Amino acid sequence: MRRRDLIAAPVALAAGPVAAGDTDRPAGASLNMSGVGLPVIAGGRLRNYVFVSLRLHLGGSATPESMRLKEPFLRDALVRAGHRTPFLVADDWTRLDAAALSSSLMRSAARLAGPGAVVRVEVVSQAPRRRTGVRAG
Repeated sequence: MRRRDLIAAPVALAAGPVAAGDTDRPAGASLNMSGVGLPVIAGGRLRNYVFVSLRLHLGGSATPESMRLKEPFLRDALVRAGHRTPFLVADDWTRLDAAALSSSLMRSAARLAGPGAVVRVEVVSQAPRRRTGVRAG
């Protein structure tokens, strides 16, 4: 078995259709992205890293298999955007602004995978590297 297949196996298991019992989610496929490390930059200094898990809700034109091939490019675009304009919550260095993160990834997905490929981005979890908040001074 090739090394590439071993690395991609957990991603293939994590992606799948949305459960039928969930009424608050749109019908269609989704793709899970876990372990994306994003910086928290405040005052021009790196203060923390927050590791986020995301769920991409796919549109009618995209399949989980086609989006899995684009996942490294989406991760790269998200990390670059996080360094360019941090997704900072002003009073807390242990979490990121989920709305800003989602809108940035939606723009990147439209550019990389085509318009309508990703309908919605859901931030499933946020795990900070350092569990301390804003320090005075």
